[in-house]
Amino acid sequence: MANRMIMGKYIETGSAVHRLDPRAKTLAMLLFMAAVFLVRSTVDLAVLAAFSIGVMAATRIPFITYVRTLKPLIFLMAFIFVFHVLFDTGGSWYVDLGPVKFYSGGLQKGFMSVARMVLFVAFTAVLTLTTPPLLLTQGLESLMKPLSLFRISPRKVTLMLTTSLRFIPTVFEEANKILRAQASRGMDLVDQNVLQKAKLLISLLVPVTVGAIRRAAELVDSMEARGYRLHAPRSRFHKLTWGWGDTLLIAATALLIVITQLV
Repeated sequence: MANRMIMGKYIETGSAVHRLDPRAKTLAMLLFMAAVFLVRSTVDLAVLAAFSIGVMAATRIPFITYVRTLKPLIFLMAFIFVFHVLFDTGGSWYVDLGPVKFYSGGLQKGFMSVARMVLFVAFTAVLTLTTPPLLLTQGLESLMKPLSLFRISPRKVTLMLTTSLRFIPTVFEEANKILRAQASRGMDLVDQNVLQKAKLLISLLVPVTVGAIRRAAELVDSMEARGYRLHAPRSRFHKLTWGWGDTLLIAATALLIVITQLV
């Protein structure tokens, strides 16, 4: 189960995208998200798709990896598409299938909504797959420094993010162990229908939740035992440096917003 978890996993390939500053990649992701929400036509979608595919190719990570990041959202995307098709009655033509009518406006809006989600998730995967979690949180802390003016501690926020990212594979590993233990006691998920599988998987919630709380308490105790203090001054092992490639990435994603408004 843990091996199938792609989102949040770092994959090293030594590409130029991996060497970019995490702050630049985070800002580029936010600009790309803005460009995705400003999309108004299929031409805009094609431009954004070409850009994202180019960035993904530059990472030298197999394209199938990005496809696998979409797997947990398949049912959500299908629901969004079907909802637009069934309930949106806009458009210039429709197909009459008796009790159900499919309007062109619903088909178009459903396709656009799903395409937006695909582009956003795939480009977000570029950030997580090419940036080590510690560097990512360090970059986020640097970007969130203005929040200190509003009495919000960037270090607290990044500590929570770092801990959450660290706990994701641990929780999946814990769930995998419980599944194997239940299988050794005779539970078989293969020959069960979807409803029975859902009922059996509910039994995972209590032990996984209890295990996560126990591990969190142990982490707090170990941090206190080692003298960790949140607001104590500390140095950085990795020093973030901004290069010309980072500026080029920001300029390219900002240009996408201009293109979506002009095309």
